[in-house]
Amino acid sequence: MNREAADDVRCPWAEISQAMRTYHDTEWGVPSHDDRRLFEMLTLEGAQSGLSWATILNRREGYRRAFSSFEPAEVAALVAFLCSDDASYITGNAYPIDGGSTA
Repeated sequence: MNREAADDVRCPWAEISQAMRTYHDTEWGVPSHDDRRLFEMLTLEGAQSGLSWATILNRREGYRRAFSSFEPAEVAALVAFLCSDDASYITGNAYPIDGGSTA
């Protein structure tokens, strides 16, 4: 459902910016069954903790870049790499995440 033409039913919280109006009119309350879209929303909701939704929407493109457009397989590969011995120079972890030894 697209409510762009129905300005008279827009929630007051959506009036603070164009990004919030667009989100309200095209995404908010619209069911989704797309795995990538659901992964994006779950990630953004988690990032919102303590922040306003407007702040998260303003940073959305940065999250998309950081999370490979929320492509689950690519994010899983990144997490697997970061948890590997090969990533110790990046993460600073002297020991593998699973608690095994580095020897």
